[in-house]
Amino acid sequence: MLYEKFQGCLLAGAIGDAWGSSFENEQALPAASTFYLGGQPARTRNWALTDDTQLTLATCEVLAAGPFDPGHLGQQFVAYYRQGKLTGLGATTLQAIRDTEAGMHWTQTGRRGHFAAGNGAAMRIAPFAFYPTTTRKTIYDACRITHQNEDAYAGALAVYLAIRAALHQTWTGRNNLLALVLPELPDTNLKDRLQELSLYPPEATIVEAARLGNNGHVVNSVPFAIFCATKVPDLGLTRLLQQLMATGGDTDTNASMAGQIAGALVGLAGVPPELLQKLAQLPDYQWLRDTITRTMPKVW
Repeated sequence: MLYEKFQGCLLAGAIGDAWGSSFENEQALPAASTFYLGGQPARTRNWALTDDTQLTLATCEVLAAGPFDPGHLGQQFVAYYRQGKLTGLGATTLQAIRDTEAGMHWTQTGRRGHFAAGNGAAMRIAPFAFYPTTTRKTIYDACRITHQNEDAYAGALAVYLAIRAALHQTWTGRNNLLALVLPELPDTNLKDRLQELSLYPPEATIVEAARLGNNGHVVNSVPFAIFCATKVPDLGLTRLLQQLMATGGDTDTNASMAGQIAGALVGLAGVPPELLQKLAQLPDYQWLRDTITRTMPKVW
């Protein structure tokens, strides 16, 4: 059961990342001046894994190796960076990696203040939900090695809590996930946004939620991704991701986080085979599967 949830979470997240990366920063095409019989051809969509999945796998490796040490996580990011395993790094995480390479202690790496309020910590936090020894301090330390910002921490904590709610079945897919997460969050701008979305009626759409914001600012990204994940019982994973990506914004990270949360609820059996087949065509798929298998938590 736990293994299926672990696979569902990480593989659905990887699908969202790879598929979403083909929509990243996309601009609307101008109206074509050429007439196409049968309509204008669709864009080519090339799936590719990015740092959303890559940093999540680095986190899996550190957690599987023993008691969590933030310094080890920072060093694992450096190792991945040197091995060319990281694609599309955000400025904050890249700075943390360079700070670590320069010998700075993990408490001093990364960025602080407003410019550290990105979603880079939230996008890689999912594996912690499968380890019962995880505490709020664990999440805080895992976040601060790159993002020393309270909203960034609240975003990472919110994703962690959402996945835990799915694993412990306090979120069934039919009750209000956002309302479950809210009482556990510190008083931040992110909590305010999540509160606003929690009051939306059950029939509210992904398009309506996106109007509040869906870019890489953690206050926009994480609440939007959690909201989208709650639609999986009605839409299924494929339609959920399609609707999320159609709204634009930070499509790979939003789709990755929504996929992780939804995948933790539905498990591997709830991930459509055609999406898994598409993922399996990627050159780094075997690395993805091997890492998931090797780092599967052994106890609950």
